[in-house]
Parts: sequence; structure tokens; C-alpha cells
Amino acid sequence: MGGTNIKYGLIDRAGHLMEKHTTPTPRTNFDEFTATVNHIVDDYAPRLKGVAMSVPGTVIHPQEQVIGGGMVPFLDQKELPHFIHVPEGVPFAVENDGKSAALAEMWLGNLNGVVNGAAIVLGTAIGGGLIINRHLYFGSHFQAGEFSFMADNANFSEQSLLGFHAGSAVGMIERISMAMGLPTRTDGRAVFDEINSGNAIALRIFRDFCRQIAMLIVNVQSVVDMERFVIGGGISAQPIVVTEINAAYQQARRAMPLLDRTLSQPEILAGKFQNDANMYGALYNLLLKVNGEDTETQWGVQRDRH
Repeated sequence: MGGTNIKYGLIDRAGHLMEKHTTPTPRTNFDEFTATVNHIVDDYAPRLKGVAMSVPGTVIHPQEQVIGGGMVPFLDQKELPHFIHVPEGVPFAVENDGKSAALAEMWLGNLNGVVNGAAIVLGTAIGGGLIINRHLYFGSHFQAGEFSFMADNANFSEQSLLGFHAGSAVGMIERISMAMGLPTRTDGRAVFDEINSGNAIALRIFRDFCRQIAMLIVNVQSVVDMERFVIGGGISAQPIVVTEINAAYQQARRAMPLLDRTLSQPEILAGKFQNDANMYGALYNLLLKVNGEDTETQWGVQRDRH
């Protein structure tokens, strides 16, 4: 579930994506939203063995309650099992979108086999998930990995929050589109055509964006000491994205010799699943729930608090 589109599909337990579709996310109200989702579920009902959802916002387990909702604010405070008409006996699970992306990469992607790693999802904001000791880390309030709320300066203003300004991939595309006078502000393909062709204006804005993401990695690495970061989101399909983030990260280490001497360097790779990561991760979250591999060991503290 995204702020622009609902992506849905049919995936088997081995992670084979057999169908994939997209429909616009209803923006009017929660009732319209649930009617759309329930129509999708009803269409697949005879074939379903489980229903897995990925949503923006904090997800409180085991109630599957959404807090905030990000770009879909009418999800706030909703316990989704009460509203989604899942066939009787069919398991249902909900997870945050950034955490879902991390789960996808841990299951079948570029965090598979990694003990400690992180997914950074570049989009309208910055989603994320932390894998620590081969498990998704939730934090004390199910909010670990909310990279959007990292600050890029000390102004104490919302404009300093990384994911809502300097670190927004959508914002970067808009800034380049405006600077170059492109016909629309949302044509990512046209923007990356200019970036890949070496246009000086586009490259300057794009490299500023990549430096912000590199500094995010520097800061996260200083706290949790990861082996690998994977970069997700639609723009990660462009090879230049990870190339420039790596270049900016190396520049940061050269500019800060003390950091370079002290902290080990993680790998920075593109994620395997790009825009489909949330679907795969939602499914893996459901499989963990069905297999009893999640709640008791990872939710204990949070369940007590909520």
C-alpha cells in the first residue's frame, strides 16, 4: 500500500511471483480504501492461503494496528484485521513498508546470509529496516529504521528531517525537473536520462542527494555496525544511484580520516527487488507468523507496552 498506488499480486511460498497488478490508492477516505482492498481480496478468495499487507506507518503487533500511515494518513489508529475481509481460516499479517523491504532482502535478496544489515528504501520519503543477528529489529515502539526522521542539520525544523526534504528521491526528481524546465515534475525516466547523459545541472542536484544518503549510512553505521546496506526503491534500478552513493561514501571517509581509521566499511549494494520488495517482504512476514517464528521472541517487550 503506497501513497500513489496499491501493488498486489499472487506469490507462492517459495517466492515465485505469479501475478502482479497495480491500482491507484484511494485518497478520499478510509471506507473507500477498504472497499478497494476488499474487492481485490474477494477476487482472489478461492485461491488464497494467506493475505499479507505492507503499509506506510508504524505497525503495532499483534493487533496489526497502524500508527501514522505516512502518505495514507487515514490508516492512522486502524487495526486492519477488523476491516479487511479475509476468508475464514486464512492467516493475515501486516507490516511496515520499510521493514517489509528489509525482510524481502533477508529472505531471497541481497541481505540473505548477512548477520547484520540494513535496507534503505528511497522514495517519497526514506523507508528502512534493520536486520540484527539475522532477525528484523523492531525497536521498543516498532519504529526502528525510520530513517526519514534523521536530521541533516541542527535547525530543529521539519525541513531538517532528511526523508522529507534533502533525502527524498521524489523531491530530488522534482528539483531537477524544475531546474531544467522539464514538462512535468514527476518524470523520473526523463530526469535519469539527463543524469546518465552527464548533464551538469542534473548531476549536481543528484550528487547532492547521494551525499545525503551516504551521510545517513555513515551515521547508521556508527550506531549499529552493519556488514551491508542495500538500496531499494524505484530509483535503485538505475545503476548510477548505488555507484554515486558509494562514491559519496568514500568521499566522506577521505574527508574524515578519524572515521576512516576507526570504523569498518560496510558494503553498499542495490537491493534485489526494487519496487517489488514490499510484496515479497509482506509475504515473508506472513510466513514467519504462520510458522511461529516472530511474536514470542521479537515482540515481547512491545506487546507489554501496547
